[in-house]
Amino acid sequence: MILITGFLCPPQPMAAPKNTTNPFTQKYFPLIILLPIIFWAFAFPFIKIGLEELNPINLTIMRLFTVCAIFLFIILIIPKKFSALHKKDIIPLFLLGFVGVVIYHFGLNFGEQYMSASAASLIIATIPVFTVIFATLVLKEKITKKIAVGIPLSLSGVVVISLTGTSGNPFEITYISAAVAVLISALVGAGYTIVGKKLLQRYSALSLTVYAFLFGCLGLLPFLSPSLVMEAASLTWKGWGAVLFLAVLPTVVGYVLWYVALEVRTASEISVFLYFIPVLSTIISYFLFHETITWLFLFGGALVILGLIIVNKKHSTKAERG
Repeated sequence: MILITGFLCPPQPMAAPKNTTNPFTQKYFPLIILLPIIFWAFAFPFIKIGLEELNPINLTIMRLFTVCAIFLFIILIIPKKFSALHKKDIIPLFLLGFVGVVIYHFGLNFGEQYMSASAASLIIATIPVFTVIFATLVLKEKITKKIAVGIPLSLSGVVVISLTGTSGNPFEITYISAAVAVLISALVGAGYTIVGKKLLQRYSALSLTVYAFLFGCLGLLPFLSPSLVMEAASLTWKGWGAVLFLAVLPTVVGYVLWYVALEVRTASEISVFLYFIPVLSTIISYFLFHETITWLFLFGGALVILGLIIVNKKHSTKAERG
C-alpha cells in the first residue's frame, strides 16, 4: 500500500536521500540512459500509428490509463520497494505528473497531427536547452565548458536532420497552434526533469515516477468522453498494439529509467541524450514508413553523437579519478 506520512499513517522514518552514488547505476549508466532514448524514438512512429484510429486526447488517455494500471499492479506486488509518500508532496506530485506528463503528451499528440515530423522534432529539440537554463536557475547547476560546447553541437545536428535529413517540406505547419502546443510540450518536458531532480532527494526513481503518474493522471478524468468508448471499441489489433507499446516501453520503462539516470547525473548532462532521439526516429521511420534519408542526415547524426561524447567525457574522467 502507498504510505502517506502524516495523512494515512503515523510519520515513519524515510530512506536516505536517493541522490547518493549507486555503483550499479554508475556501472550500467550507458544502458540505463540508452534504453529510454530508444523507446522514445520508437514512440514517434507508434504515435503516428495510434492517431490513425484515435484522436489525440483519447490516445493520451488510453496510453496513460494503461500505464496507471501497470503501476498499481507493481505497487500491489512489491509495496516495500516504494518510499513513504509525504502529504506535503501530493500537490507537487500531481503537478509534476499532470503538467510534465499529461500536458506534454496532449501537446505532442495534437502537434503531430498538424505539422511535419521534422518541424515537431526541431521544436522538441529545445528541451535540453530549456533544461540547462532551468537547471542553472533552479538547481544552481553550473554550465561547464563541455556542456556549453556539446549541447549546441548536438542541437546543430538536430537542426541539420530536421531541415535537410529527410524528403518533404521540413517547415510544414498547418496551424500555428500546433507549433505552440509542441513548444509547450518542450517547456513542460524540461520542467519534468528539473522538478523530478529535486524530488529525487526524498523518493526513489520508481516511487517518484509511479506517484507522479498516479496523481497526475487524475487530471485526465475531465477529458473522458463517449468518443473514447466508441474509438476503443473499434480499435484494430494494430491500434491496440500501438497503445500497449506506447504504455509499456516508452512510458513505464522509459520514464522510470530516466529518473534512475537522473539520480546519478545532473539534469544538464542527461538532457543532451535527448538529441539522439531524432536520429533514431528517422532511422526507424525509414524502415517502417520508407521515408527517404539524405547524406546530410548522416552528417547531422555525426554532430549529435559528437556532442554526446563531449558532454559525457567529463564524467568519464571524473570516474577514473574517483
